[in-house]
Amino acid sequence: MKTYTLAAEPRTNLGKKAAKTLRSEGKIPVVLNGGEPFALPYTGTLKPGEKIVEIENGRGIISTDLVVSNDDVRKLIYTPDIFAIELEVNGEKKMAVLREVQFHPVKDNILHIDLLEVNDSKPVVISVPVKLEGHAEGVKAGGKLTLSMKKIKVKAVYTEVPERLVINVDHLGLGKTLQIGELHFPGLEMVTPKEAVVCAVQLTRAARGAAAAAAAAGK
Repeated sequence: MKTYTLAAEPRTNLGKKAAKTLRSEGKIPVVLNGGEPFALPYTGTLKPGEKIVEIENGRGIISTDLVVSNDDVRKLIYTPDIFAIELEVNGEKKMAVLREVQFHPVKDNILHIDLLEVNDSKPVVISVPVKLEGHAEGVKAGGKLTLSMKKIKVKAVYTEVPERLVINVDHLGLGKTLQIGELHFPGLEMVTPKEAVVCAVQLTRAARGAAAAAAAAGK
């Protein structure tokens, strides 16, 4: 995968009202899941559930709540590509992948982002875009190639996840389908159900006519 660098700040004010204020300022609340929290510089009153720790420059607070700029994440979210995210907070860096994005039901603007921390030893589940290549036999016979699944869920260490799952369809005949269970990629475990159809060569009206004509001529 490509790497996307994303700067973040600690989120000190929690709650719906604070989140609404952040969004009005062009910022988005973010939660980092699945790893070690950031130890962030801290001064103030300790809130329920917060833990003070000693850091290099004094006291710090353990936190997974962050804030990012809306402009900084647009190229990360509004794209078919997937990225390994190099997340930087107060000079500390962690690697993550996009886990979930919450959008406004009407305006479609970004409300909240969940990230998942990753490393080079723990497998994660991620949806990878599909790219078909080749010229299917069924298309040569007059059929139409259709893609039923734009992304496939795989499980792997993030460093082994490709930008695309490239699938050759040269062998795919007229009226045939390609299922997940027929796919094999080194280092990747398929999570999407085996019987799910990735792509198919559909019979077109012209192809049906040609097949009927050929059958009639053979009689």
